[in-house]
Amino acid sequence: MKKLAWYSFLLVSIGEIISLIAHIEILHTICKPLIIITLLVSYLATVTSEYRSRTLLVALLFSCAGDILLMIHDTDGSFFMMGLIAFLVSHVFYIFTYRQHQNENSETGLQGIHKVRLAFPIILTGVGLVYVLYPVLGDLKIPVMVYALVLVVMTLNALLRLGKTTQPSFWMVFIGALLFMASDSLLAINKFLVPIPHGSIWVMTTYISAQYLIVKGLIAHK
Repeated sequence: MKKLAWYSFLLVSIGEIISLIAHIEILHTICKPLIIITLLVSYLATVTSEYRSRTLLVALLFSCAGDILLMIHDTDGSFFMMGLIAFLVSHVFYIFTYRQHQNENSETGLQGIHKVRLAFPIILTGVGLVYVLYPVLGDLKIPVMVYALVLVVMTLNALLRLGKTTQPSFWMVFIGALLFMASDSLLAINKFLVPIPHGSIWVMTTYISAQYLIVKGLIAHK
């Protein structure tokens, strides 16, 4: 069951990328909602009930809702806004999940200046993205700024697990969080600023990789 679930996730993910490359709308409609569903099933099949994280399950459910909402095209952008809110909630629950999956009493975590030094590039990236996009956001200025703040905080919480979990768990979750940040940045630039060549493919590739690495990294926490 466990292997079947992970292979299903892989198959659906490949199907989604193929749908974007070959512009097969029906395949995209089928595969995109199933990406997080199969990932969630894979998590449930891998982790026994006593060790499952409810906050992670909620984060995945809101990610799935965000995927579906962003697939709906409308004239006033209301579904995009609802999708943005769904992913914002997802990031909040990822923050809670990261804090669950770390050893709080560890003295090997980031301290003082090292914490600031490693956090600075992430904060600078978030501020830089908002600065570049701000003039073209129109009525979405405040929602996008709030979303960017939560996205940065989510990534920083992944960073702050350094020394408080196993090396594989830290690196998978942290790289996943960085890829999530990259995916959302590419999506925003492609939508609001300038079309990126093969933008949708890059957005989904980084997004799928991010979700996979985060879940696998959390499973690897001891």
